[in-house]
Amino acid sequence: ELTRRGHHFVRYADDCNIYVKSQRAGERVMRSITQFLEKRLKVKVNPDKTKVGSPLRLKFLGFSLGVDHNGAYARPAKQSQQRVKKALRLLTKRNRGISLTRMFEEIQRKMRGWLQYYSIGKLTDFIQRLDKWLRVRIRQYIWKQWKKLKTKVTNLQKLGLSQRDAYVFASTRKGYWQTAHSKTLSYSLTNRKLEQLGLMNMSKTLQSIQCD
Repeated sequence: ELTRRGHHFVRYADDCNIYVKSQRAGERVMRSITQFLEKRLKVKVNPDKTKVGSPLRLKFLGFSLGVDHNGAYARPAKQSQQRVKKALRLLTKRNRGISLTRMFEEIQRKMRGWLQYYSIGKLTDFIQRLDKWLRVRIRQYIWKQWKKLKTKVTNLQKLGLSQRDAYVFASTRKGYWQTAHSKTLSYSLTNRKLEQLGLMNMSKTLQSIQCD
């Protein structure tokens, strides 16, 4: 029916977006299609999930649209970005008390599928920011795991700090999150070191998926 009417549309299962040139045209088409579905096909249309709006603001299957100098592109909707960040926040809570190996496996399972699904969209900038944020979360978790002053000093020395510098830094009274942002911990627990420990590099994984 949509094809017969000459509308541009995207449909998956019972989700459908119809694209027209103006708000007024959108409202007219929505009334017409709603009437067709409910009277001809006897399908009830949910008014709470049916709306007219800019394709740049609405989402479809977890995606929204954007426009730049190269034209239109798809990207994960803001809600999709917020949900995945919330999921990672729960996985990396500093009071979970699980091994890094298990945590990294959980992150891998969560993000591999997410990246595969959204890899068709414009994703690089968001994933780079998410990578950076996640590394800070992991440094915070490791710092809390070390707990005792002696353990912190020993591990910092193993990572290349002198005994004096390790002791001074280990004695900090700053909170976990503030410490995790410090240059000292970033230079000690480098991005490369975290990868060696098993943390997924989401930017590299995305690049690999998009190249396949």
